[in-house]
Amino acid sequence: MPEYKYLLRYNLQLFANDDKTEEPTAKKIEDTRKEGQVAKSTEISNAFALLFTFLTMKIMISFLSGRLLGSFHTFWREMHVYSTGDFSTNAAHKIFSNVILYVVISILPFLLIFMFIGFMVQRFQITWKVTTKPLQPKFNKINPINGFKRIFSGRALVNLLVSLVKVIVFGFISYGVIKDNLGVFTNAYDKSIDENLGILFDLIIELGLKISAVYIIIAFADLMYQKWKHKQDIKMTKQEVKDEYKNQEGDPKIKGQQKQRMMQASRRRMMQSIPEADVVITNPTHFAVALKYDNNSGTAPVVVAKGADYLAYKIKDIAMENDVEIVENKPLARMLYSNVEIGDEIPPELYQSVAEVLAYVYKIKNKLNNKVS
Repeated sequence: MPEYKYLLRYNLQLFANDDKTEEPTAKKIEDTRKEGQVAKSTEISNAFALLFTFLTMKIMISFLSGRLLGSFHTFWREMHVYSTGDFSTNAAHKIFSNVILYVVISILPFLLIFMFIGFMVQRFQITWKVTTKPLQPKFNKINPINGFKRIFSGRALVNLLVSLVKVIVFGFISYGVIKDNLGVFTNAYDKSIDENLGILFDLIIELGLKISAVYIIIAFADLMYQKWKHKQDIKMTKQEVKDEYKNQEGDPKIKGQQKQRMMQASRRRMMQSIPEADVVITNPTHFAVALKYDNNSGTAPVVVAKGADYLAYKIKDIAMENDVEIVENKPLARMLYSNVEIGDEIPPELYQSVAEVLAYVYKIKNKLNNKVS
């Protein structure tokens, strides 16, 4: 029987793990923060706002029920007053305006508490930082392909699951509370309006507090997921980490060129200061150090230039061109070259040796001046 060989072609790159595997750097986190991309959960803000709203209702139940009854009394009282006379459009507008104003004043504390709690919870989740980047128009947001990606993304799936969990759990809690209080609804006809309102408010607050407590647990779970997901989203590839390091520290080639230019500029300044030196101490071939001493300054002699090999030769060449004395002293030249930087004073342990050299130089100069005179 003939043997058949089947070739299966596949791309090994599918198994490669060259994606975002590196932890985000501090700069990456700060950049995403400026863009308005932060790990936060809207669920936790809603949960705490709902909890504190119902707690406020429980504390202010007498005030709220009194205000609600007052709105009914105000409405019917004014309806009775206007019904005895000419009832017009202006009269109806005035009645409803007064009732609406009465209701707004009644619920205003709850709205303020809801806004304050929402702001504080958001402040708890993320640090305060004002940025306008999220408000700027971005054309990729209206791209239909990106829109489909967002609809079917993992984040959208998690949001759908959270919504389903909320509906199921809240429905179960509501069913339990209503089932336990069925007798209250059947006996409502035997009670006054004030009693029924009080019972209704108690049921609403009980239901709201139970839902809020469970909602907070769901919200904290969502917050943990959002933090984890945000951290995964802003992870970096190895190449991104390298590029960021280059941008922060600078390209090594560019840094090398800058360092070379700085050295050249420093060397030019050093060469320009050699004519002002009093003496150049040499090795004689490997090292050269130029010293300058100002007797009126009260300071020690200063190294104005130094160099080795070719640079030492250049220093001696410039010194000869400008009639600066060159003195050969191998140990002193080595000590000065190795221990004193350009622009620094010589150390105290070299005072005696340098003083002898300078005395020798000044003696030669005095002889030359006497011959000239």
